[in-house]
Amino acid sequence: MLIFNTLTKKKEKFEPAEGKRVNLYVCGLTPYDHAHVGHARTYVAFDTVKRHLLQKGFDVFHIQNITDVEDKIFNRSRESGISPHDLAERFQGEAVELFDLLNVIRANVYPKVSEHIPEIIEMITAIQKNGLAYETETGVYFSVGKFRHYGMLSGQKIDEIERGSRVAPEETKEDPADFALWKKGEDVLTFQSPWGVGRPGWHIECSAMGMKYSGGKTLDIHGGARDLIFPHHENEIAQAEGATGAKFVRFWMHTGFLTVNGEKMSKSLGNFVTLKDLLSKHSPNAVRLFFLRSHYRSPVDFSEESIRSAEESCKRIFLLWEKLDEVLAEEKPSTADKEFRKDCEFAISGFYSCMDDDFDTPGAIAHLFNLASHVFSHLEKEKPDYEQMAEVREKLENMLWILGLKREEIEMPEMTEKLVSLLIDLREKARKEKNFAMSDEIRKRLGELGVVLEDSDKGVRWRLEKR
Repeated sequence: MLIFNTLTKKKEKFEPAEGKRVNLYVCGLTPYDHAHVGHARTYVAFDTVKRHLLQKGFDVFHIQNITDVEDKIFNRSRESGISPHDLAERFQGEAVELFDLLNVIRANVYPKVSEHIPEIIEMITAIQKNGLAYETETGVYFSVGKFRHYGMLSGQKIDEIERGSRVAPEETKEDPADFALWKKGEDVLTFQSPWGVGRPGWHIECSAMGMKYSGGKTLDIHGGARDLIFPHHENEIAQAEGATGAKFVRFWMHTGFLTVNGEKMSKSLGNFVTLKDLLSKHSPNAVRLFFLRSHYRSPVDFSEESIRSAEESCKRIFLLWEKLDEVLAEEKPSTADKEFRKDCEFAISGFYSCMDDDFDTPGAIAHLFNLASHVFSHLEKEKPDYEQMAEVREKLENMLWILGLKREEIEMPEMTEKLVSLLIDLREKARKEKNFAMSDEIRKRLGELGVVLEDSDKGVRWRLEKR
């Protein structure tokens, strides 16, 4: 299996550092507001990465931090009068429930900054002891110029970083490129430390918590959105390796930028899409499929039209599942079809080959739809290969699990089922009487309610689609 490593800028063969255990760290939310479509893009991508690794037999330990000590939370706390703790709990809880709806497998641990101050202090102390940090009247700062590997992830040079850096009024840094490990002073939420009352800088949390939950070992994969490469992930490397002298992460993975209708998502532009609103209009399957149609490293442009297209594609996928269930419900004599078997094998193996090639979900999905086309065509034959279709049914379920697409069972009250059956009978009566206007009207009205009719030589079948 190959993974594109942001650190080396190339695809590399992936194997965990130890056996089958994969330590996966994904940067989590700063829960000061509602989760949005950009968050969904990143977490769907890494959920799919995780699912494929699990399917291949790896033991994935997933760490995802919660940044509950941060200026955005403090500012929102002052505005709302809600404590930082309650604010973070509220928005994190809402986000997790929404990601549950998106069929995102929960992380093994969700460590909070506020609950890991001792680990953060311990790491800062080690960095200072190693001569890579210094204390001033406003805080403790990492000396970027003393860490010789600084810039290796982002590809930036120290002099470029220094020229582009600014010093905030409350900072007393020796160099503009240096960054805060600990900020001194009282705020909405502060903690005691060897350097006085204060709070951690933003970057130190991921280094400290990543090391803690990996058991002090190198992380196999560290993921996040592309905009975190610099300075956040660059600083994580400097801190962790500056404290331990050991490699912090083996593979760095980053998701591409998301735009909305061709523009950067912004509340001021009126194109800010919350995940809550998105899932109130569209099915979780459609949202996932929309994201997975683009490679995780590629930019993706969100639009209502694209989601609706994904919705239609989902219907075709699950119609395939239903058709296979239907034809395999009874035992029938099977006729081996070499060409059909060859086509199915090519599509199925192609799916897994794409997933093994840096999680190429667009390629995998293309093979999935090729498989669907082969099966639909084969169903038209007089003597189908039921044995092969049973194998396809089994493989299909596994492929959809990797993509996180979940079959939604829609329950219908018994009375409603009887009414639908009655309307279908009335439609059949109208057709026999050549009253096609009435027949078409019944079909149309049922379709508007989500009841899809399928005419065949074996009679009328109907299925319910979620609206």
